[in-house]
Amino acid sequence: MAGKDVALILDAHFARTSARPRVLADAFHDVHVPIHPTEHIAAAARRADRDRARRTGRWLVRHGTDRCSVTVGLALVAAVGTADDIPLVQTIGLLSNHFGPLAAHAFESRTGGAEALLWLAERVAGWGRVYVVEALCRLDDPSARPWLLRRACDGDFLNGYFAGEVATAGRLHEALAEIDPDSEVVDHTGLLLHLMSDCGGMGLTLARYPHAAAVLEAHARHVGALSPTVERYFTIAALAEFLTTQPPEAAGCTAVQREALRKAYLDVLDREEWTRTARAGFAADDHGMRWLADHRAPRLKLRAFPDREPDAGEGARVSGGSRGRGG
Repeated sequence: MAGKDVALILDAHFARTSARPRVLADAFHDVHVPIHPTEHIAAAARRADRDRARRTGRWLVRHGTDRCSVTVGLALVAAVGTADDIPLVQTIGLLSNHFGPLAAHAFESRTGGAEALLWLAERVAGWGRVYVVEALCRLDDPSARPWLLRRACDGDFLNGYFAGEVATAGRLHEALAEIDPDSEVVDHTGLLLHLMSDCGGMGLTLARYPHAAAVLEAHARHVGALSPTVERYFTIAALAEFLTTQPPEAAGCTAVQREALRKAYLDVLDREEWTRTARAGFAADDHGMRWLADHRAPRLKLRAFPDREPDAGEGARVSGGSRGRGG
């Protein structure tokens, strides 16, 4: 029933041929206006003269002074808009927590919508990023895969809702099967794996991702060929901790595979250059390095933090979003 009351108001408005769009500016305060696409509002737009419905939607988006009227305008544009409306939808879509779902729907349902979605995805965060990236994944457009493989996740905890979808739509297992994937793909893969290890109840977990073992093995191999950074050290340590504390099936692996992966990650962390990088991050008061030192170093026996004692008040595992870079 969501959107039915809005549709009734629109039907009555469009039945009056002389009614101007501004009449609707204050018409939706007393009804529920959904922020997601609904068939009731879309059907009302299609029942009306399309040009008039389009003009009404554009006017409400441009001139509406409250979220109710602007949301209805955006729903009309999403239903009957044209390519000329792309800049308008992108602009209002930047207020993505509220307008992101309809903006994403407007582009997802249009030919060539991937380019417009990518423009928006580069500029939104939080829930808005969830809506837009999920739309990109549903499109399954080859032109979007390079971005999905490198930039879809920004480190926010909410990335857990779409990390598995990104891995699937981006054909991550195929990208990592290449001889030498670029460092952006490898780093983003680490973030995807970290998110998928701790997104139960949100999105696709490693346990249910059919390529988990192959992707973990490829990531361990490729990341070990890169130079150390604080971010890479944290991601590898988080994955090693996951593989140490969780049963093999939680990582989509056999027991033998899990142990090989755990050893591969720990071997990288044990290297002298990686150890120096982690200690420098700790000395610079990096939150992730301090968390590792306080909560995970004793369990993993990390060389970078040999003198740390287990913390009796150990908290939950840190997700990407709780680090300074993305959260």
